[in-house]
Amino acid sequence: MRIFSFLMAISLICCNGISQKPTNSSAISHTLSIDTSARMVCTRFNCPDSFARKYSDSGSFAFYLSHLPLKAASARVHNFDGSLKQNEAAYAAVVDMPISPKDLQQCADAVMRLRGEYLFNQKAYDKIGFRFLGDGKIHSYVNYAGTDRSYTVFRKYMDHVFTYANTASLHAQLHPAKFYTLQIGDVLIQKGNPYGHAVIVVDVCYNSDGDKQFLLAQSYMPAQETQILRHPGTASCWYKAGQSEKIYTPEWTFDTTDLRRW
Repeated sequence: MRIFSFLMAISLICCNGISQKPTNSSAISHTLSIDTSARMVCTRFNCPDSFARKYSDSGSFAFYLSHLPLKAASARVHNFDGSLKQNEAAYAAVVDMPISPKDLQQCADAVMRLRGEYLFNQKAYDKIGFRFLGDGKIHSYVNYAGTDRSYTVFRKYMDHVFTYANTASLHAQLHPAKFYTLQIGDVLIQKGNPYGHAVIVVDVCYNSDGDKQFLLAQSYMPAQETQILRHPGTASCWYKAGQSEKIYTPEWTFDTTDLRRW
């Protein structure tokens, strides 16, 4: 946690506000506009030409997500049991966040994990709570943990949540949002029958006309590390808002009406 806080602090200049143009570093792939040497979302993924990031407060969920730490560019996504995710073409980066060695942190769970981690990092303990499928009630971290505020107990709480929550319960907890208002932290989610899927917006860039392009992150089945998605059929990881009523991700198709918000 201390390392992550330090990375967030030193990144204020390079990520917060107008995005920086790629340097001449040989580590940058101009085809994908990816700085392979960078270790955070907002520094690895440069905004498309004529687009820039907007300022976000360092204590906001938007800032937390856009500054997520990433593993080295060569890293591959691992499943909970240590095996490799088969569909390597689905992702462009791996979030540097350990997962449980149990088949728990799947798609909706990864979204809840990021929300929980952010609130825990902010010490907003009383705001950490997730709806369970069985009883439809919010089960809070403070009721589970008592007075223990250790990260170990927090992780146990999150695994407990993953056991009893899913896309249907998360869908019920989140609030509908209009797609034209899309922002960092929003979730594309389908509760499905028997399975659904959820991905989260982790960064957004804007141009002078108000157009948006955004990055998505997900976990999948079986439980696996959180990953930054590629945009199928393009040489980019950026998705264009308003281009279609469908959002085609590597492993799921969403409608713009699937957007929901915390």
